[in-house]
Amino acid sequence: MHRSIRVAVVVVGGVLCFERTGGLDRTVALTSAPAEDTLSASFSICGEDRRMNCVVDGDTFWFKGEKIRIADIDTPELSPPRCTAERVKGEAAKARILVLLNAGPFSMSTGLRDEDRYGRKLRTVSRKGQSFGEILVGEGLARRWDGARRSWCDS
Repeated sequence: MHRSIRVAVVVVGGVLCFERTGGLDRTVALTSAPAEDTLSASFSICGEDRRMNCVVDGDTFWFKGEKIRIADIDTPELSPPRCTAERVKGEAAKARILVLLNAGPFSMSTGLRDEDRYGRKLRTVSRKGQSFGEILVGEGLARRWDGARRSWCDS
């Protein structure tokens, strides 16, 4: 009897399928082209009024009335920051994501989960296949999200 077990893992830009057949393991990548950059708006910093297209902090923004959490990063907290270093770096991350969002059309893709426990939509945000999260990480304004919040006051 021939048994085959398949497990699919969704990754940015495609799917990896791991197949085990009679002791033989193989990995097949089913990739798709990066999403087209068709989304755009004029973003500002969020205030107390209606939140449509605005930036809350370095990893959270509102787009067309939906609250979006950038899924692949963690940036310093601003409400409230725990130390001066966190506030300074958090404000820099917030300013940088504002610039990135306003720099032209972008795309958003959903990962393994659609939203977090706070109801924010979890999205990878990119332009021309480059993740905004990776840009912020590369500039030292964010960390790759590993599921745990860590202090920004020690770094």
